[in-house]
Amino acid sequence: DRVTQVIVPTEKVLQNRNGKKTIKERAFLPGYIVIEAILDGEVSHFLKGVNYVIGFLGTNEPAQLRPAEAARILGKADELLEQTEEMEVEFMVGENVKINVGPFTGFHGEIEEVYPDKKKIKVMVKIFGRKSPLELGYLQVEKE
Repeated sequence: DRVTQVIVPTEKVLQNRNGKKTIKERAFLPGYIVIEAILDGEVSHFLKGVNYVIGFLGTNEPAQLRPAEAARILGKADELLEQTEEMEVEFMVGENVKINVGPFTGFHGEIEEVYPDKKKIKVMVKIFGRKSPLELGYLQVEKE
C-alpha cells in the first residue's frame, strides 16, 4: 500500500533480422527501475529483499529524485511510448543497399552519406545511365 507506482522505461526498436523487420521492446534504462513510494524503514527493507536488487542509486538507502529529474525521466519514458519505431541497423558509407519502398523500389545503390540523427542516408543510384543522389529513410532500404 506504500508503493504506488513502479516503472520500467522501455522503447520500441525496429530490427532487421534475416530480411524481416520485427519490433522489439528494450529497456531504456537497463538495470534500473523507478519506484514511487512512501519511504520508510519498512519499504526500504522490503525493496532490499527483492530478488536481483543489488543496491540503490548513490547511497545504501533509496534516495528521492528531485521533481525535475523525475519529470525528465517520466517525460522521456512517455516520449518513447509515443515513438512508434526506431531502426537499430547501422549503415556505413560505401555499403550497397537495395531500395524496397517508394518510386525507386528495386533499384540498387551505394551509400554516400549517413545522417543518424535524422535516420536517413544519401544513396547514389544509377537512373537512365546517370548516377543521381537520393535521400532515403532507414526503413526504405535494406542492406545487400
